[in-house]
Amino acid sequence: MIARRAAALLAYALLAFGLAAPAHAHKLNVFAAVEGAEVAVEAKFSNGKRPVRGVVMVKGDGDAPLLTMPLGPDGAARFALDSVDHASGLTIEVETGEAHRDYWILTPEDIARGRGE
Repeated sequence: MIARRAAALLAYALLAFGLAAPAHAHKLNVFAAVEGAEVAVEAKFSNGKRPVRGVVMVKGDGDAPLLTMPLGPDGAARFALDSVDHASGLTIEVETGEAHRDYWILTPEDIARGRGE
């Protein structure tokens, strides 16, 4: 009886870990950096693959996007820093669908450093 219960618990644990692994394998990671007068955005999944489509939303102080643009097929995008109000910093959010979403925050100090100020 104890052996059956232990086997059932082991099977349940293996099933639970097996189902959780694929969800973790597809976590989206976003990175953004200021390179002179531009902001470079890169996105990739935790398994190393790059998303082939998605949307990049650039937000300032509020929740409303200042700029929305497509993510390139290489998982990257670029935009001119002066095309948005960046005085209070920027939040760069990438959404690729199927609940894959992540963001990167650029502080005013990050922006100044990237511009060489």
